[in-house]
Amino acid sequence: MREIETFTGLVSALLVAIVCLSCGQQAATPYAPAIDPANFTPSITNPYFSLPVGKTFTYEGRVKDGAELVQIAITDDTRTVMGVTTRLYHDQVWLNGKLHEDTRDWLAQSRQGDVWYFAEDVDNYENGVFKDHGGSFTAGVDGALPGIWIKARQVVGDVYRQEYYRGRAEDMRRIVAVDQTVATSLATYRGCVKTYDWTPLEPSLKEQKFYCPQVGGEVVTEDLTAGEKLELTSVVVP
Repeated sequence: MREIETFTGLVSALLVAIVCLSCGQQAATPYAPAIDPANFTPSITNPYFSLPVGKTFTYEGRVKDGAELVQIAITDDTRTVMGVTTRLYHDQVWLNGKLHEDTRDWLAQSRQGDVWYFAEDVDNYENGVFKDHGGSFTAGVDGALPGIWIKARQVVGDVYRQEYYRGRAEDMRRIVAVDQTVATSLATYRGCVKTYDWTPLEPSLKEQKFYCPQVGGEVVTEDLTAGEKLELTSVVVP
């Protein structure tokens, strides 16, 4: 009798597994990207996100609290994270002329052309006064892991983690469309990829972004919740 019960239990477990697979839900697999330092370089040449040393981006827009200015600089600073030599992507945000956020992102490119995100050092400010380091993470420390900032090959429907520090930094991205045309006050860009970015930590934060090969970077960010938009107003390539 016990043998029959055991067999019945195994069959039931198998049926549950089959049903789970058929409903399209993936089993909870731990996120554990394999990182081989020999597979990475700090030279970032991804056509949608090309970052030679000396390149700068400037973005401007109106948000609910006023005028926002974002300046990004690619420097020759490097940092070793999980054995990988990463490049500094220095992102500073001003709100109504006061520093709002000073972020140092550390990136590297795989041999496959994907740009990986290994660390983020954040200084948050309120009315120009330092507030906290919320959102910071370093892959390999306290369970934090790297994610992909942007892939080399754009496939509609592709979903991936951009960073992973449980409960503190869990940005996600989905590729929404390719071969898009985007018009801004600076220029009209073609062949762009459109992304949808979100995080389970802040369900109300939903953005779509456009990355264009003519710039080798992002040209528009739209906050889908607040209806705000940030546009590229200047790009300088050395």
